[in-house]
Amino acid sequence: MNASKYTRQYFPAPITEPEWIKRDHIEKAPIWCSVDLRDGNQSLMIPMSLEEKLEFFKLLVKIGFKEIEIGFPAASETEYTFLRTLIEENLIPDDVTVQVLTQAREHIIRKTFESLKGVKNAVVHLYNSTSLAQREQVFKKTKQEIIDIAVEGAKLFNKISEEMGVNYRYEYSPESFTGTEPEFALEVCNAVLDVWKPTPDRKVIINLPVTVEVSMPHVYANQVEYMHKNLKYRDSVLISLHPHNDRGCAVADTEMGLLAGGDRVEGTLFGNGERTGNTDIITVAMNLFAQGVDPMLDLSDMPEISELYERVTRMQVYERTPYAGKLVFAAFSGSHQDAIAKGMKWREDHTCRYWTVPYLPIDPKDVGREYETDVIRINSQSGKGGIGYLLEHQFGYFLPKKMREHVGYTVKDVSDHSHKELSAEEVLEIFTREYVNLTSPLEVKDCHFVRKGDQIKAMLTVNFKGEEKDIAAEGNGRLDAVSNAFKRHLGLEYSGLTYHEHALESGSTSRAVTYVSITDESGKQHWGAGVDEDIITSSVHALVSAINKKIN
Repeated sequence: MNASKYTRQYFPAPITEPEWIKRDHIEKAPIWCSVDLRDGNQSLMIPMSLEEKLEFFKLLVKIGFKEIEIGFPAASETEYTFLRTLIEENLIPDDVTVQVLTQAREHIIRKTFESLKGVKNAVVHLYNSTSLAQREQVFKKTKQEIIDIAVEGAKLFNKISEEMGVNYRYEYSPESFTGTEPEFALEVCNAVLDVWKPTPDRKVIINLPVTVEVSMPHVYANQVEYMHKNLKYRDSVLISLHPHNDRGCAVADTEMGLLAGGDRVEGTLFGNGERTGNTDIITVAMNLFAQGVDPMLDLSDMPEISELYERVTRMQVYERTPYAGKLVFAAFSGSHQDAIAKGMKWREDHTCRYWTVPYLPIDPKDVGREYETDVIRINSQSGKGGIGYLLEHQFGYFLPKKMREHVGYTVKDVSDHSHKELSAEEVLEIFTREYVNLTSPLEVKDCHFVRKGDQIKAMLTVNFKGEEKDIAAEGNGRLDAVSNAFKRHLGLEYSGLTYHEHALESGSTSRAVTYVSITDESGKQHWGAGVDEDIITSSVHALVSAINKKIN
């Protein structure tokens, strides 16, 4: 790999004290323009069919996009038919503006305007490439000749608009803006603006595309601020950003560009687009949301958005895609699970105005995800906190703190040996199999109690290691009497009996669950659980389960 063959392909803006760097957040949502149906669609191996494009358009409207670039109607019959279908079937809401793209050539511009006949709101987007590389290698034209192309295209917009009696909004892009000398990009854009003469009531869009990402994001931000400060008719111009993702920085380009004076963002859902893609509008919008800024887009059902996107584009939403990937809220790490569980408990116990749960930048429920199935994921890396949280919130088992450790190691061991993630149902099955109502080698077949003064006498029929016998003993309480009977008649030795119980909140609320621990001669603690409609019976089951854990 010979790095010396490469050099900088960008031109830093002549700006020495950028203002954008002093701002630490974006205060409001930009104007969003989806280019999924044009830029995104043209990059697909199998472009969307008419029916798929219509379905995607309806999704974009549902999400809340007010500007949608729908194609290059002069480029193909499919593009033209899609636009005409939207117009003739009245599928474009009155508050939605469709955008179409055209090169600066008269027959293409004229066909583009004709394709819009009958539309209520439209942006016609004119572009020509201005970069040094394109001027020298592709077009072999001087700067003035490039300016002339843009100006002639702008004049044709005015001419054809007047001929057709329409009043569409205009957009101009100096394509390959980031590979263009900023002073020249400004000259071209101002020349176009002088032809269109925008007003505050009829603004023009100047789009500054990162056609190929060739610099760090702050370089682009400086270029945007330079244009922001020097464009003519600034109060009548909307600066639009259109970053591609060649360096993996499209989101950063967009956010810094908004700080630097951008008003509008062109991008796609999940960053679909040519090469490494476009700005992922979902990520930028959700970044705003996570900072307390309303993004003015409804992304509350991310699973539905992802499903439709994957189906019609035949692309995949990567599992780690911010906010939308299937694993972005998943916590496998034990320490992460424990922190999340404690953070969620904190929210239950306190009045919290803001979301501050560790490891979860937003509430998963805000994008249609669930804590139990999406956040706490169990494998060999999981910890007691996550496993305990899952058993508590999905199945109603509030395990004592010390028992969580024992159960956690048991569940992790199963996952480790099976080399797989465990579902919530599998975790419950392991917990039930290993701890609840165990009956071997000790099983209580019958149990009765009578009071004798301040003592309780327990009379039991048990099966112990295959032998059935009747045993009895007294104690300070029912469980103490049962425990004394086991020790006296079965030769069992243990100490430190602890007891916890609660109503089982999952399923029938008439059932009780009891947790009991005992300590053996070496100081090791053994836990058992009992479940029954009767609290005394459940406590006996729990003690028996703990004894069986000790023996086994």
